[in-house]
Amino acid sequence: MKIVCKILIIIALFFSSCKNNEYPNYEYMPNMYESIGYETYAENTLFENSQGALNPVDGTIPRGYSLYQYEDSNSGYELAKNSLQNPLKDDEISMTKAKELYDIYCGVCHGNKGDGQGVLFKREKILGIPSYSDQGRDITEGSVYHVIYYGRNTMGSHANQLNEKERWLVTSYVMKLKSDLKK
Repeated sequence: MKIVCKILIIIALFFSSCKNNEYPNYEYMPNMYESIGYETYAENTLFENSQGALNPVDGTIPRGYSLYQYEDSNSGYELAKNSLQNPLKDDEISMTKAKELYDIYCGVCHGNKGDGQGVLFKREKILGIPSYSDQGRDITEGSVYHVIYYGRNTMGSHANQLNEKERWLVTSYVMKLKSDLKK
């Protein structure tokens, strides 16, 4: 036991003798403490041609992102309404998941039955919410998807909240509600 105490005292004296308050201590990996700050697109010597950062290769898209070829305009809406079809097969569509997404993102305004009697309408926070059974409206899969993607009138876009598959699931559920309301 005495030997262990002597060894610990010697180690403690050794480490305390290394510290000198008049001079800075050793820094391990000083680049981590004193890194050089670079502006994002400012000129520097890191890359060729003094570029600030490397730009993505032309024609590439981020992982998990797909292009939507219809523009955010009335003509784009009409084109989507007439030509866009749901790419999901019937066995890929889970109505349970679709209902869950619809209730979260759409039911507050449009109502859980799609009749335009959602909570916000009943509390008079948003007026004029369309029902899916309106006779004057020709609702198709393409028009529903387009409105979810870009928004329309007072409805905002839900493209950031729902990925592509989820948007198509909600579209399928809206079409089911539309057919249920017509019965």
